[in-house]
Amino acid sequence: MGHVIADPVNGAVMADENDKRAQQAKTSRDDRLKSALRENLKRRKLQARERAAGTEPALNDDGSLDEGAAGKAGG
Repeated sequence: MGHVIADPVNGAVMADENDKRAQQAKTSRDDRLKSALRENLKRRKLQARERAAGTEPALNDDGSLDEGAAGKAGG
């Protein structure tokens, strides 16, 4: 069983709960980083394909890259 630790925000909290929170925060951060890296790789691959085809990357009305299906969020 964990030790009770004074937490000024949440009151007394078990040390085990703090460990769980820290692990969840690390997992959440890792997931965000993985997602960002995956999207960056998709964008770079799209840019490389467009350069190889001899075309300039397409731009949206706001000046951002038109990433097509590669720019869609999610899985």
